Amino acid sequence: MTELVAGEISGTAGEQFVIELLDRAVAGMAGQSRSGQHEMARQVARAIETGDHLLVQAGTGTGKSLAYLIPLIAHSLVSDKPTLVSTATLALQTQIVGRDLPRLLKTITPALDRPVKVALVKGRSNYVCRHKLEGGFPSEEPAEGQLFSLGEDTSVPHFAAATGGPASQLGKEVVRLREWAEKTTTGDRDELLPGVTDRAWRQVSVTSMECLGAQKCPLAAECFSELARQDAADADVVVTNHAMLAVSAFEGLAVLPEYDVVVVDEAHELQDRVTGAVSGQLSVAMVHAAASGARKHTAITVDALNAAAANLEVALAGVPNGLLPNGLNDEQLDCVDQLREACRAALSDSKGDSNTTADGGRQLARSRLLLILELCERLIAAKENREVVWFSRASTFDPQQGYSQPDESSPALINIAPLSVAGKLREGLFAGHTVVLTSATLAIGSAFEPTAGGLGLVGDGAPSWTGVDVGSPFDYPKQGILYVAGHLPKPGRGPSPEALDELEALIRASGGGALCLFSSRRAAEEAADAMRPRLGLSILCQGDSTMTGLVKQFAEEADTCLFGTMSLWQGVDVPGGSCRLVVIDRIPFPRPDDPLMTARSRAVAQAGGNGFMSVSATHAAIRLAQGAGRLIRSTGDKGVVAVLDSRLATERYAGFLRAALPPFWPTTDRKIAFAALERLAKESA
Repeated sequence: MTELVAGEISGTAGEQFVIELLDRAVAGMAGQSRSGQHEMARQVARAIETGDHLLVQAGTGTGKSLAYLIPLIAHSLVSDKPTLVSTATLALQTQIVGRDLPRLLKTITPALDRPVKVALVKGRSNYVCRHKLEGGFPSEEPAEGQLFSLGEDTSVPHFAAATGGPASQLGKEVVRLREWAEKTTTGDRDELLPGVTDRAWRQVSVTSMECLGAQKCPLAAECFSELARQDAADADVVVTNHAMLAVSAFEGLAVLPEYDVVVVDEAHELQDRVTGAVSGQLSVAMVHAAASGARKHTAITVDALNAAAANLEVALAGVPNGLLPNGLNDEQLDCVDQLREACRAALSDSKGDSNTTADGGRQLARSRLLLILELCERLIAAKENREVVWFSRASTFDPQQGYSQPDESSPALINIAPLSVAGKLREGLFAGHTVVLTSATLAIGSAFEPTAGGLGLVGDGAPSWTGVDVGSPFDYPKQGILYVAGHLPKPGRGPSPEALDELEALIRASGGGALCLFSSRRAAEEAADAMRPRLGLSILCQGDSTMTGLVKQFAEEADTCLFGTMSLWQGVDVPGGSCRLVVIDRIPFPRPDDPLMTARSRAVAQAGGNGFMSVSATHAAIRLAQGAGRLIRSTGDKGVVAVLDSRLATERYAGFLRAALPPFWPTTDRKIAFAALERLAKESA
């Protein structure tokens, strides 16, 4: 592995073509050429040429989308396989397909040998199912769908015109969905504006497990999902998301076309997104729902399933929430084994006629049984396969406390997730493909190893890779101040009186224009409730409206403040004076009771490493950098990042965390920070 910085590599002939395309694109889009963007384009082109994997950190404002899209497009013109772009969020996926690529191709297509075809691939549940719309899947009792913990509501209500139409909000949404489904050419949920609730969408969609498949579905030729995959097979550039990448890498399913090069954008999210995509949860309610569906739609005997569910319920009675370091105990494992055998028998009995072409009810029932069977096999082999097991319970909202907490009276849920995704990513993603991973926050200081290690790029047998930081066009020391309130007490469960006083003083000094980021929804709401009567400013809080609406209002009103949680740490892009102060209430360490993080920390410690630094501190450093990165979004922005957690100034690990942050001018002096905010307030008035 080598590490490079901008400007150390001269371009080859292929790189020169990429740079010429980049310059043409920037000029055609009325943009400004950036050295970091050129360097990143060269590095991506070189990685594609050599086949070595690349981690490239590109600061906010670099223009990294163009810097990786152009080399991908250039390569796709000479490759017999499509190139791939994977994003963490559907929002960025939509931005690339709907805005970035069309604008780019409009400017560079005249310089290419032929037009470039782009395709979008999402999970099957993101598309309308035509067969479900036609009644090919049965209506079920609502309670059954609710009992199934995956939340798959398979009912398809039909409303008689004579009744005057649906009275409920859900009914109105489904009617609108049906009308839209008759007009749409893609069936893609993101194209439905305004959107609908998840519950309504489930009335017209199916998961990949529920789908009858192209061989059996009578409407396969018209299937929106199948048509999208056919487009992808013929495309030059395919845009997808990390969850699809995870399914391809871990399960070896052909959910994506064969590709040779992939760019992973928002790569700091890859480990968590992949882990989430391959995690599982088993409950007694799931078994009862599966048994009920199997009895109803396949007419098999389900006594063994119900008996296994009853025994499992007894074995889980009263178990405490939390990590199971050694997995399930013998009694619980015996119950899971009994359930596994009952599922096997039910699946065998419910096969039905192999010539059946459109039995949606049978498919739904069998998909649930198959999911439970797979979860049972994972739980039984958890220790051997190094998977983490823990108990949890559903949360309920406590109106007196003002936040959700586990309902100890509710049944226990069994959770399972891989201890590490590194090995599977190494085999399923990095082997056989050239992978470029990019984000504004990949390195801590100049070290890429903390991120690379979690993805399988460090250790014996790891493939070769290069880490590059192409810098940022922003002058962080002149544009921003990092103020750490070192005099405050260490943070406790909620905002302390001292922290609230400091928050009030900071917002008064800035005259509003504050984005305040909190570690929990409860902390954000408590702080917002405390500040409103004190300040007399407009203070928005996450949950008051849609995220899009809140961010829009915050951007348009220079003195308005926005309070929120982790989704705002990464999802806000507000250049200009409306965001001149970013407040972070505490270092975003994982929750101390997070079972998966605890298990990973213990595994590192058992191997002789520092579990806290490798897992918790690395997790916090990347997210802290994402939060602080909300401040400077353009070359004209100025402001202060204020951290109300004194540990960032006093603890031994503080330097490690600060190394991940943009190089703001640092201070613990209140007078300096407050004076800067007061000047900014006058400028924005």
